[in-house]
Amino acid sequence: MLIPVYLIHSWLAFYTVSTGTSGFPEFISVSVVDNEVMGYFDSNTHQFESRQTWMKQLGAKYVERQTDALNSLTAAFKDNIKTAMNRFNQTQGVHFFQRMYGCEWDDETGVTDGYSQFAYDGEDFLTLDLKSTAWVAVKPQASITKQKNDGRAAEYQKNYLTQECVHWLKKYVDYGKISLERKVPPQVSLLQTDSSSPVVCHATGFYPDKVMISWQKDGQDLHEDVNVGETLPNHDGTFQKRAKLKVTPDERKKNQFTCVVEHKSGDPIHMILTEEKIRTNSPGTGASRQNRNNILFIVAGLVVSALVLIAVVVMVVKRRSGERRSKQHQ
Repeated sequence: MLIPVYLIHSWLAFYTVSTGTSGFPEFISVSVVDNEVMGYFDSNTHQFESRQTWMKQLGAKYVERQTDALNSLTAAFKDNIKTAMNRFNQTQGVHFFQRMYGCEWDDETGVTDGYSQFAYDGEDFLTLDLKSTAWVAVKPQASITKQKNDGRAAEYQKNYLTQECVHWLKKYVDYGKISLERKVPPQVSLLQTDSSSPVVCHATGFYPDKVMISWQKDGQDLHEDVNVGETLPNHDGTFQKRAKLKVTPDERKKNQFTCVVEHKSGDPIHMILTEEKIRTNSPGTGASRQNRNNILFIVAGLVVSALVLIAVVVMVVKRRSGERRSKQHQ
């Protein structure tokens, strides 16, 4: 089964204000289109930065407007975190107040969706229900904010998410078409620390981020003893993912195990598990140095991912857009 071509585009904005942190901007804004960072702003530079070359088509005025708006938001979010701390009876310490909002657009069906959520210290705080056009106070401390923002404010927010946000998303997709619709195939390797450790099927360097990695035993899909990790970003805008297989040396001799990597860039890649293809750290193997390089690459990718998460400080919210996407394309 080939990976379906997802036609759902998305735009997201993440705002984070912090207190009690050292050497970290008080306010950070990151905007993302189709999982690619397109804009960045923080309270140290006070300047919006375009992160995609295609954004030049938006003009200098766009950057100016973003810079002005985000400088205004910096002050507003500093007030927000003070208010949140007061409601939680906190006067000091490290705290974060965050907002995530954005929209989606399926350019095949025309279906759109939007979402707006707030979080405090990594936990859901307040979220907008588009169906009822009302805010939901996830925490009791958010009740006052809900009351203030229900009614006209909620209607305005809904209209923005379902109309203006989608209008800009379509613009971004059109301008960044070449970049956003590119297809880069994955590079697949089999890695293992030693003979008793799990075998890792590592796919990296692919774009877009949708990929499926599975293990087969004698041509049949395996579900037990298989652990599939999350898709992580690489420093160059591509992605990586891995799937671990717990298998004994005896089982490998008696059966054929295959890692299958499916990506929209081409036909599925079938990597049959053999001693020759495994890159290991075991002494005396010629592949040990190569494996160390691959492991360093994985670790580097994880570090980059961690830095991205720190920079974005993505709120810990239960995004359901991914679930909606998978249901629509099953």
